[in-house]
Amino acid sequence: MDAISTSLFDRPMRWAQLTLTEQDPVTYDVQFWLDYFRSTRSDAACLSAGGCVAYYPSQIPFHFITPMLNGRDCFGELVAGCREQNMVVIARTDPHAIHQDAYEAHPEWVARDAQGNPRKHWADPDLWVTCALGPYNFEQMTNIHREIMQRYQVDGIFCNRWAGHGICYCESCRENFRAAHGHELPPAIDSTDPAYRAYVAWRQDRLFELWDHWDATIQQVNPASRFIPNTGGGATSDLDMNRIGERAEILIADRQGRYGTEPVWFNGKNGKEYRAALGRKPIAGLFSVGFEAPYRWKDSVQSTAETRLWVADGVANGLRPWFTKFAGTIHDPRWLETVKDMYHLYAGWERYLRNETPVARVGLVYSQQTADYYGGAQAVGKVEDHIRGWYQALIEARIPFEMVHDHRLGSETTQAFKVLILPNLAAMSAEQCRQVRAFVSQGGSIIATYETSLYDEWGIQREDFGLAGLFGAHFAGQEPRMQNSYLCIEPDPSGAAFHPILQGLEDAGRIINGTKRLLVTLDPAVPNPPLTLIPSYPDLPMEMVWVRLPKTDIPGVILRQAGEGRVIYFPWDIDRTFWDVLSLDHWKLLRNSVEVAMGEPQPVIVEGPGVLDVTAWMQKSSMTVHLVNLTNPMLMKGPIRELIPVSEQVVRVKVPDGRQVEKVHLLRAGMRISVEQRGGYLIARVPGVLDHEVLAIDLVD
Repeated sequence: MDAISTSLFDRPMRWAQLTLTEQDPVTYDVQFWLDYFRSTRSDAACLSAGGCVAYYPSQIPFHFITPMLNGRDCFGELVAGCREQNMVVIARTDPHAIHQDAYEAHPEWVARDAQGNPRKHWADPDLWVTCALGPYNFEQMTNIHREIMQRYQVDGIFCNRWAGHGICYCESCRENFRAAHGHELPPAIDSTDPAYRAYVAWRQDRLFELWDHWDATIQQVNPASRFIPNTGGGATSDLDMNRIGERAEILIADRQGRYGTEPVWFNGKNGKEYRAALGRKPIAGLFSVGFEAPYRWKDSVQSTAETRLWVADGVANGLRPWFTKFAGTIHDPRWLETVKDMYHLYAGWERYLRNETPVARVGLVYSQQTADYYGGAQAVGKVEDHIRGWYQALIEARIPFEMVHDHRLGSETTQAFKVLILPNLAAMSAEQCRQVRAFVSQGGSIIATYETSLYDEWGIQREDFGLAGLFGAHFAGQEPRMQNSYLCIEPDPSGAAFHPILQGLEDAGRIINGTKRLLVTLDPAVPNPPLTLIPSYPDLPMEMVWVRLPKTDIPGVILRQAGEGRVIYFPWDIDRTFWDVLSLDHWKLLRNSVEVAMGEPQPVIVEGPGVLDVTAWMQKSSMTVHLVNLTNPMLMKGPIRELIPVSEQVVRVKVPDGRQVEKVHLLRAGMRISVEQRGGYLIARVPGVLDHEVLAIDLVD
């Protein structure tokens, strides 16, 4: 388990960010913001300093100082006021754009398209887009960061939009890439192109070199300070989260809100993804008080119910709240009390939010290399949608779980889990396959779907699955067409009973299949499958819609015992299809597969009405179970209009061995409750949940 962070960044639990605009120096009220930070009990601040616009009297040539500054030092005024409140203070910089005078003096600072044309800014044609990998960042922004540190001795520098916007074809990038890999820059995103695969690796190396360069520059001035890049995320994140986790003392999960058909649990998912790389290091969950959409309404205000539930799910999943306000001028004040109320609530809970260890025994693995080298430009559909299907299913099943980075499949990480889920983890190295086999040999269980391990780490297809021995199945080709296909529910050959993976489906006869499947051959010792294929048959014209082949022995799921471990393999896209159509039957299969693989009760079991995100944690002297009420017609598409309470929830918690319970209470309700203990489980009745309730179990030291 990762060591607990001892850096100064572990102290803050509630962050405030003020992102100034060019005109703010003459329109905003500094004292108002300092008073608001105090009133919200914020203990850290991120403040606009420089980069695209300087908010202090910079001496760096071509570092644009807003004319509105008029001799003031807005950044310095805010820093001084925050320090009087004993807040951790970091500077915000943004290097992604420069003004005309800088471009004319240094055209080499600007990004180029594939034809070599300099890139105008897509939103402000008066600006130019900088190259992230060349002399602007390595030289000009280094000087700016050094100047900020020398003048203000801040605790860190948080850099926004620092990693570039698409492939840059400037001369610096062309020469450096050619020297490193002997290739010309790839013309487009193409995971099958060797030049593109080399570019992905080179770009990462170059950005991590920049990270280390800025970090060293900052620490030369203040050894306790750090560079904090705005980066990271899940499978489709563009920097290796494992390498990020090795460097970062803190990260900011920048998912400011949701848009379109994004579920409200996306914020909690973000927390899990970052924690998979950072372990116990602090992670802040950056949320906007405004409406998030591609239309960029940055001066908007989100609904109170949406903000409360979005932030609650992040906090329940280990994020420390970080609000951001764009512009120092307030056009709509409705968000002020919302944030203040939330921060007061979480300040009162602080002891129970300093988490040390998650209790979950299920790990959902995500893979950036699968997204990069197998998914490519289609990574969301081919990779991320499989993960989202599992995430939704686990939320609905109320199964506590964590996310696991595929570069951390060694025993030091996986020993905490009984079950690992591999959602179309297509691109796996030989070493990763070995690690999964070792996990199963030590008594762990796995659930894998579709093309898991069929490709190596570079996205090159193998002749057979890398995990064929575990699956008891071998690759034999791709189904050419999946349309109007079904799965037959098979009773156990030994009698009338059904396999536990079919619980709740015994009377179905058949259920819908997915949209893609692999042809597989089975090892002789593999048991008869409880699901078998009904192949596709015409769905038009309606007169021709009838089953051509009603019975096969082709498996829809493969289950086998591997020593003390269990292996479940779906040779089709059950998780992606579930995310697409949300079939109840598919959800039952996914839920049941986890319970079958687990082979023992979950450490936390919650029964009652509604949709709840259930997370469980150990603190130094306590244990907590978070119940975030997602029951809402706007769960899958926001914003939420109102919070809808759910009634009584019965919570069963496995008490850690050797620990005695001192008292049990509900943090949101502010009340102590009576419980019973039976069979190693504490049983508590939570009267109801509006948005976020926490069952806090104080333990005897």
